[in-house]
Amino acid sequence: MSIQKEWLDFLREQYPVRSRIKLREMGSDDPCPIKPGSTGSLQYIDDLGTFHVAWDDGRGLGLVIGQDSFSVSPPPLQTLKLYMPMTATYYDGEDDPEQDITMDPHEAAEYAPQIINALQSERRWLENEGPEEAERGLMAYFDGPDSVDQKVQSCFFTAEVRDGQLWGVAECKVRGSLTPLELKCLTDEIGGQASDGVGESFEQREIRVGDGLEIYAHLWQSKGWTIMPEQDRFDPHFSDRLPDMCFTVLPEDGALAYIIKGDGLRRSEDSSDKPEVNRHLADCYNREWGISEAQVRAMEGGCQHGWDSPAADPRAYGQAQAQPQIGGMSLA
Repeated sequence: MSIQKEWLDFLREQYPVRSRIKLREMGSDDPCPIKPGSTGSLQYIDDLGTFHVAWDDGRGLGLVIGQDSFSVSPPPLQTLKLYMPMTATYYDGEDDPEQDITMDPHEAAEYAPQIINALQSERRWLENEGPEEAERGLMAYFDGPDSVDQKVQSCFFTAEVRDGQLWGVAECKVRGSLTPLELKCLTDEIGGQASDGVGESFEQREIRVGDGLEIYAHLWQSKGWTIMPEQDRFDPHFSDRLPDMCFTVLPEDGALAYIIKGDGLRRSEDSSDKPEVNRHLADCYNREWGISEAQVRAMEGGCQHGWDSPAADPRAYGQAQAQPQIGGMSLA
């Protein structure tokens, strides 16, 4: 039985992976049916519209709309942490009271408790703005795709010390899984808030840390700023594997494009009619996600030669050997 793509897309959007399933009754003639009242988690919906379920008793039988009777509940909220470098500055009243001095990242980490308290104060100020801000934080101001707005329930800034270094953290509560494009929309929003929104207000507030010292904490910097999920940021082998997504430019016209791992190359809606601008955008987007040139070339290689080929291994480009290029795609 075929199913229309629009209906299939609707089902997958309405019922994301890890949605909870409760069976009322199986209508199929399976010789070993699942018992009524059984519960499980949705794994995926295939192209025929079958709900593939990992049942709590260990079984893996699928359900079919129209044949089987079942209910679907939203998946439980999960915490997504996005890490960005955080700096702290202070003013030296003796040498130059107008010149701020940036602390070493490990020195700044010593003041993490005071910085976290200041971020908590900023959060309370935000929550007092209204009920939506109190519940959703930065997501109250999100004006991007509906799919992201529906999945990301809330987002608040905090800070952590990892490996002796101070990090800014965007702590998000997410229902379901974000696609690479949805994650890009979310990190764009967080970057804007870190640089021009809540972050701009926060970095102007003095934080008293004792001994008469006042510091200022910054969630965003004009140089070297990146934002990455926890599993990528602290993976020592991240640069040796393919990212979920990267940006490049099309060889034929220099248009901005993106590559999703295991899929292919697609033109971006952000593309301009100027190839040099698109090249700059691709480099900026990749840099903000901590993606290296070798990883981009490996993603391009996967598109051209297959995702299981040696060309899709970033380690093959460790020396960044020069190859003739048009735009972003290497010519074999």
